[in-house]
Amino acid sequence: MTGWFVARGEMTVQVDQTLARTWAPNVHAPPQSEIRALNDWCRGVVTQPWMARDTIPTVILADGTSCPPNEFRSVKVADGDLLVAGSGTSGAGAHSYYRDGRLANGDAVRVYVVSYGPVVFNGRPTTAAVALSQPLRPVHDALFGIALITTYAAALVIAVSAAGALWLARRALQPVDHLTRAAESIARTQNPGITIDVSGSDEIARLGVAFNAMSTALAQSRDSQSRLIADAGHELRTPLTSLRTNIDLLVRSEETGRPLPAATRAKLFAGVKPQMVELSTLIGDLLVLSRPAQAAGAAPAAVLGLHDIVSRALDRARLRGPSLVFNVDLQPWYVRADAHTMERAVVNLLDNAVKFSPVGESVDVSLTSGVLTIRDHGPGIAPEDLPHVFDRFWRAPSARQLPGSGLGLAIVSQAVRDAGGEVSLGHAVPGSDGTTDGAVATVRLPGSPTPPARTTPVPRDN
Repeated sequence: MTGWFVARGEMTVQVDQTLARTWAPNVHAPPQSEIRALNDWCRGVVTQPWMARDTIPTVILADGTSCPPNEFRSVKVADGDLLVAGSGTSGAGAHSYYRDGRLANGDAVRVYVVSYGPVVFNGRPTTAAVALSQPLRPVHDALFGIALITTYAAALVIAVSAAGALWLARRALQPVDHLTRAAESIARTQNPGITIDVSGSDEIARLGVAFNAMSTALAQSRDSQSRLIADAGHELRTPLTSLRTNIDLLVRSEETGRPLPAATRAKLFAGVKPQMVELSTLIGDLLVLSRPAQAAGAAPAAVLGLHDIVSRALDRARLRGPSLVFNVDLQPWYVRADAHTMERAVVNLLDNAVKFSPVGESVDVSLTSGVLTIRDHGPGIAPEDLPHVFDRFWRAPSARQLPGSGLGLAIVSQAVRDAGGEVSLGHAVPGSDGTTDGAVATVRLPGSPTPPARTTPVPRDN
């Protein structure tokens, strides 16, 4: 569009220059012979020799009369033409201007109006102007051609640009399309774990990576929940079956009127209580493990003295292992964690140490710079069992006859992980007395030896 306007302006300038060159020989005062010739031309007698090809001259008198009169090729007179004709100037000081106009027959022309000075027309003195007209049809045809070519070229450019933009948009948004289909598939099948191929490092690629991570995490969480439910059902079946069998025997003896022997009856009642305790413990452990893990970076609000938690857990451990010797070295260490869960984790670690420690042996407990170590002098852990000690419901073959559900260390791992720490279980290092038996549990928790300063809460606007 801009090119069309530029071309129109250039062509108009060229036409104006042609009209100016046509009148150039007569810029200075024309001789009387030419004036008479012009008057004769108005009467249709002669043709001016200085007129350029295709130039259409029209004499305009000050009173508005145009010559030749009523000629279909004379230019239509405008108000500005009368002002120039009435100026009476000629030669170098002649008044002139350019305008667009039309001939009497309606053809569009470019008009150059220049004052001619005093003339005698039909024996009457007056002043006149000469309007030189150049047809604009060639210019309009050229501009129409330019407009047509420009339109076709613009349409082609727009079509190619649109096709290219559509292709680029589809190519750029292809990962989003894959992402949408994957999300729709997950919503339709209720089956997370679907991932998409990701390439590049732009925002869409980051979105794809985040979606893959989310989908994988959801799949792992669902698998973990499914395994927990399956394992929990398996573990609950044993105490429930035993408890139901004992109760059925007692109920049947009452219904049939055949009482059980006193010893048998006492034994059944004696077995119900530990079975109920085992079932309650198992349900409590499942409730702890079923709670969602602490989100990464979300620190618990409670500030706890880990040394206080260990001290309370040791009181319970001494009741369960009265024959054991506890070597304790606790230094102050404050952490952010859930009080109940953290105490449950420490109790579980001490219970393991008590459970596997021979009578009369010692259990070493120390807390230094945020590192809690609990060492027993029992049989230790087989190397092939170490990778599984924190798995849910896993129990070493040598410990399957001992009481427990296999959830204690899993609770420890989740509690320490939620508090931002690390836990490990391995063989004890050789002692000063040369002994290498036993296992050692190590818990590392972030914190400080002094409690953090309390901050005054900022009041909220109601």
